[in-house]
Amino acid sequence: MRNLWIFISRYNAFFFFIIFFTIGIILTLKNNAYQRSITLNSTNEVVGSAYERLNVLKRYLNLGQVNDSLANENAKLKTELLALKEVDSSKTVVVNDTVNNVQFTYQSAKVIKNSISQRNNVITINRGSLDGIEKDMAVISPQKGVVGFILDVSPHLATIRSLLHTNTPISVSIKKNNALGSLVWGEGNFDYRKAFVKEIPNHFKTNLKDTVITSGSGGFPRGIEVGTISRKLENGDLEINLFNDFSTLQYVYVIKNKLAAEQKALETPKLPNEQ
Repeated sequence: MRNLWIFISRYNAFFFFIIFFTIGIILTLKNNAYQRSITLNSTNEVVGSAYERLNVLKRYLNLGQVNDSLANENAKLKTELLALKEVDSSKTVVVNDTVNNVQFTYQSAKVIKNSISQRNNVITINRGSLDGIEKDMAVISPQKGVVGFILDVSPHLATIRSLLHTNTPISVSIKKNNALGSLVWGEGNFDYRKAFVKEIPNHFKTNLKDTVITSGSGGFPRGIEVGTISRKLENGDLEINLFNDFSTLQYVYVIKNKLAAEQKALETPKLPNEQ
């Protein structure tokens, strides 16, 4: 307390100046309408600018939550759109429950770890078995293109065997003529923007910039655009430019195939005594 009094007595002139200056400003604003209006307008402008900056900061901090919400909404809309596509247009069909009447449904997930520079790249997402994620489920990107297949699953997380992996062949076809082939990556090419389509029959004609789509087998719905042909190799393989940009991947959609277990059981080779 003694030090406080010493400080005040030493700088008393400054404190008196502040007090009288404040009183002077108050009296001036109280008795002069012009100065009062100018001060209020300036104060409102400063406060308004401060609130605007604060709102910008709040919107920025909430971007993650907004993106999650949009991803979930898009997944729901994709499922409903797929249900409408599967309705036979030649018949009058009323779809009351699109989620239960469609073979494929979508589950949005956020990418929390990704690699594009390895020989075998793996992606980690924030969905797991508690969200219904299972091994071998197909994964696509929100814009265009395939991402890969679910590799391992824990209760809250899962890893994806990326398309940028030497062991991720995907069944595809040429959109214009339905020629079937196999999409692969990593055979002499480690560019995350390119892949190869192999095993296209020779009698099918292909041109540069032809679109490559999923064929409808292997867990992917038919018609998901994968990329466009950029080069024809001497051995008959096709180099394609991928639509999906793995370097900026933030969200994915995990595809749940309602008939996956039935299809797997049917296609699994049987032992001689089981035939």
